[in-house]
Amino acid sequence: MKIYWKLFIILLIACLFGSMAVLPYTFTLEGELLQGLQVPFNIFLAIQLIQAMVLFTIAILVGLYLAGRVGLDLPIFRGWLEGREVKSYLKSILGISVGLGVLAGIIIIGIDFLFSISGLTISLIQPQINPPAWQGFLASFYGGINEEVLLRLFLMTLIAWIFFKIRKTKEGKPTDIGMWLAIILAAVIFGAGHLPAVSAITTITPLQIIRVILLNSVGGIIFGWLYWKKGLESAMISHFSADIVLHVILPLLILI
Repeated sequence: MKIYWKLFIILLIACLFGSMAVLPYTFTLEGELLQGLQVPFNIFLAIQLIQAMVLFTIAILVGLYLAGRVGLDLPIFRGWLEGREVKSYLKSILGISVGLGVLAGIIIIGIDFLFSISGLTISLIQPQINPPAWQGFLASFYGGINEEVLLRLFLMTLIAWIFFKIRKTKEGKPTDIGMWLAIILAAVIFGAGHLPAVSAITTITPLQIIRVILLNSVGGIIFGWLYWKKGLESAMISHFSADIVLHVILPLLILI
């Protein structure tokens, strides 16, 4: 239980950091909405942070409680808290985590390009709707930390646990089918969760909805597989790497 609560505190502090780091990026995208605030900005900011604390407190508590029951874990954080050597494991997952994250970013850019050249959807990879690279860098921490806690540790774990209760292997473990369904469903929900942000930039159409969900599901499936096979830290590193490609490197290349 001591390890459980230490993990909870570490993840909650990390999520609060991510929630603050993404604010400049969010304010740039939704600047017009902020001009119509009915409350002082500092009050608005405090409300946002309180909401984040409540949301991630619930997500972390539930996720940590269920993760061990379906064979999902945070091996690096847990090993460190238990006093075990974790550097070798970190080194073993670093290459595949970063590599798959970069690959996810490149695939997303490629799919976005194919949609944009069709003329039926607007590409979101444009200087006028992309915040500065430094804001994208800060926002990448939110993707790598907060979104992985919410979408993988909480949602994917919860879905996996539900399928586990329905059907399990003879050894009392989740089935591969159940885990893959959890990965895919969490990824699709992850994609759908980006629709509100997209609606602030462009008009939402059925094709745009398909595009947004598809683009974000690519990463979600990769990050979900890494969480399953390598641990949540691997998914976090991969997600952060993908966001660096999308929100830092790409905007800089566009400006050249």
